[in-house]
Formats: sequence, structure tokens, C-alpha cells
Amino acid sequence: MRLDPKKTELDLGYLGKESQISTYWNLATPQLIEQSILNQEGNLSITGALIVKTGRYTGRSPNDKFIVDHKQAADMEIDWGIVNKPISPAKFDRLLDKILTHIQQQTTYTMDLHVGAHPSHQRRVRVISEYAWSALFAHDLLIPSQERFITPPDFTVIQTPSFKAIPQEDGTNSEAFVLLDFKKRIILIGCTEYAGEIKKAIFTIMNRILPDEGVLPMHCSANIGMEGDTALFFGLSGTGKTTLSSDPDRFLIGDDEHGWTNNGVFNFEGGCYAKTINLSSDLEPVIWEASQRFGSVLENVIYDEESRKIDFNNGILTENTRAAYPIEFVSKREKNSRGGHPNHIFFLSADAFGVLPPISQLSPEQAAYFFLSGYTAKLAGTERDLGIEPQATFSTCFGAPFMPLNPVRYANMLRNKIKEHKSRVWLVNTGWTGGPYGIGSRIKLPYTRHMISAAIKGILEEAPSIVDPFFKLTIPTIIPGVPAKILYPVGNWEDKKRYQHFAENLKTEFRKNILKYKGSVEESILNQL
Repeated sequence: MRLDPKKTELDLGYLGKESQISTYWNLATPQLIEQSILNQEGNLSITGALIVKTGRYTGRSPNDKFIVDHKQAADMEIDWGIVNKPISPAKFDRLLDKILTHIQQQTTYTMDLHVGAHPSHQRRVRVISEYAWSALFAHDLLIPSQERFITPPDFTVIQTPSFKAIPQEDGTNSEAFVLLDFKKRIILIGCTEYAGEIKKAIFTIMNRILPDEGVLPMHCSANIGMEGDTALFFGLSGTGKTTLSSDPDRFLIGDDEHGWTNNGVFNFEGGCYAKTINLSSDLEPVIWEASQRFGSVLENVIYDEESRKIDFNNGILTENTRAAYPIEFVSKREKNSRGGHPNHIFFLSADAFGVLPPISQLSPEQAAYFFLSGYTAKLAGTERDLGIEPQATFSTCFGAPFMPLNPVRYANMLRNKIKEHKSRVWLVNTGWTGGPYGIGSRIKLPYTRHMISAAIKGILEEAPSIVDPFFKLTIPTIIPGVPAKILYPVGNWEDKKRYQHFAENLKTEFRKNILKYKGSVEESILNQL
């Protein structure tokens, strides 16, 4: 006998147009998985995780993201440009009307959720999607509500993968779109099945509203030690935020999005979204175990259709394979998803040129410089049309695509908090050593773990060090468990002159990038290199 939960009538009149849909509302995890399988959205793995494919879009589509410009005072605070592209209220409203009409004819799944583990800064979010698995994704990644919202939520997300925009008519760049209206508190996502767009759109919303509440929003993971010491890990996708914060010896606060208040840090989310390409039970046991469980969602992984065994090493669909799972699947976690003021802050960069040292300590001014720079390498598959080769990039605040305000505002808030709470800041290269991508080798994860552990334990404070002549970085020369050869990058290159060439080129790129903040930040910060 086929199980089919009852649909519920949901009045969407609060969105500005008389509209009512019949929807599956706040289904439990087993029900959402049953619906996904019945709808042929995915299959179960041998261990019970739900396997889905996201079609053409296997990563974010940054060129298709727009923010509504109402031409009001609040909109003047938006850092308009390539990242934060404007769209008119009229075009947004026209698309909203189309989508509300569209979803009345579709099967939809609605989840009422929360974002923000701090009660004073929490928001209610409603996610409406055409796919049961997308609803499960939202349920895994955000904080589930115990009951349906009686009054309108703070924000509403509508994801309609089957709806295609008409660029000439709708003002979009393509058939796909991610539209954010901060005034109406509505997010529209169309023509993409990639669920990460839901997560990052909500993150963008929080990054807009929290600074006005004195809270620094951060694209970082966080964990806490037995002694109550808190550590933050900043970095873009693929640099190791989730991996390094999921430390078996520490308690996970969250893997991607946090706020820093006057009382400490808190997680925005209720789950994790980990990259799974080349996932290993030996190197990443926490992620491995969580990703296998019933209730987890595996995106674009390759599996044997008969045995349902996962091949995490196969990236034929994308290098951006993902696992979404609730944080409750991590046995060693901070139960209230909150921590104190950070004792240590790690900036993670996957340096494709093999120039930056594996770890170095930063002064507050250097911290502001590297935070504004946000240097890393975009890795294959994290965005559309990136190609197979990594690309060096500067992403302000280690999360420019999700930061709608002037980045200097975030940087000043971070610098002030670092000084006030005397946080130690470290630059960590999780990328290449001994040469650039294609010649050198990726720094081994156990080495990075040893370095971070040594920093947290205070071992590096007493370690001998040297100052790098190119980037003026303070580099420890001895770290237990790490070959001394890799600590000073030039020493690990066979061709020293070629290293110097790459280092000078990267230094030039840093200088060119930081000049866009001239006049906005202190000269002492601009002149770090």
C-alpha cells in the first residue's frame, strides 16, 4: 500500500498577492525520503543516505544572482557591482507573480525552519520547493521548527527548478536565477536544482541584517576544545573549513556560517554541507560517518546501481560532490551551537601557486589585510563554467559572493573584535607546496592538522621562526609531526628562481587587488606588502 501524507492548504497572501497552494507541510525526514524515492528524485545508498543528482547545475551560478534595488536609503548600503547586481522591483514582482501561479500547478514541499542558534538574532525561514529532497536538504541544513508558523515568517524562499526565466522579458542573465528582495524578505530561485543556492541565499540575507545589530556575520566554521577555547576557520569552498573544524579531538559548533556577538560566536545553521570528493574514512572520519546515515543527502556522487556503494573518488559529474546532514549526526558537537570569543582564527587559502607557507602568524594589521584580500584558488566544480583548472582569486572576507555590504565594514568589525579579545590569527595554506598546481603536491591533511593543533595548544608561540621576505609572514621553523622542509616554501622547490618568480607575481596580484580599498582603510593596512 502506497503511503501518501496529506497535503495542507497554505495561504501565501502575505507575499503580496492573493495565492494559495496545496502543499506537503513540515514532513518528517522518513516521509521526505519516501516522497523523494516515489517521485524518482533519488535512490538510497547501501548505508541509507539519499543520493540525488542536480542536473545541469552542480554548483552555484554567481552570474544569475540579483538583489532588488528599491532606490531607498537601505539600498544605498548595498555594495553594488559584479557580485551584487541590481534588478528592478517591477521585474522582481513580475517574476514573483509568475512563480506563484506556477507553484499552484505543482507538487510542493514546505518547511518552516529557523536560522541562527542565538535567540536574540534568530530568524524564521519558510522554504517552499518542488522537490522533496530539497525540502530534506533545508531541514538538514537549517534549524527545524517544532511546529508550523502561524504568523508570516521573517523570510520566504521559493525554489522552482522547473520554472525557466525569459531573460529578455524578466531581466535575468539566463533561464536560471537567484533573486533576493531584502525589503519584501523573499528569495526566488529558479531553473536550478542545486540546493546550495538555498543555503547561500539565506546566508546573504543574514550578512545584510546582522551588522545593524552589532553582530559580525562570518563565512567560517567553528569548534571548541575541552577547556572552552574557541577556534574559527575562514575559507571558501574546498579550502578545508568543514574538514578542519570536524576535528575528532574538539567539539563542532558549525561548519560554515557564524555570527560574532558581544558574548561570543553562534552557528547560523543546524547542519553541515561537506565536500565529499575523495572522502576518506581514515582522513575525515567525522564527515565520513555523518554522510553515510539515513537522513543525509548526497549530491552528484557516483555509485554502483546494484550494490549502492558510493565511489567518493569519482568526480565524473563534478568535483563539487556534497553531503548535507544535520549537525546531530556529529557525535562530538557543541550542543547549543555556541562558543565564546575566538582564541584562534585561521584563514584558509588553497594556494594554487605553492607560494604561501603552510602556516604563519599574522598581526592585527596583517589579519585585516588578508581578510580583505580573501586569497585562495577556486577549485573545479564549486561554480558553473569554472573549468577543470583552479583559478587564483581574491574573494573579500573569504566570502564575497555572499556579502552584500561594503567589505570594509565587515573587515573593520573583525579587526576591532580581534584587538578587543586578543585573538591569535593564522594564515594556513591548504593548497600546494613544492611547485604550482600540476607540478607541486597538495599539502597533506595530517600535516595541516598537526600545525593547527600546535597553534591552538600554544606550541607555536614558543617555536623558532623566520620572516618571509616576500609577504613578511612570521613562519615557524619547527612543528612536531611536520617535515621542516615544507614549512619554508622556497626550500621545498627544486627551482628556487622559479619560486621567486611565482612569489613576486602573486605579491603583485595582492597589491593590485588591495588598491581598490585605498581611501577606505588605514594606510598601515594597505602597505602590508
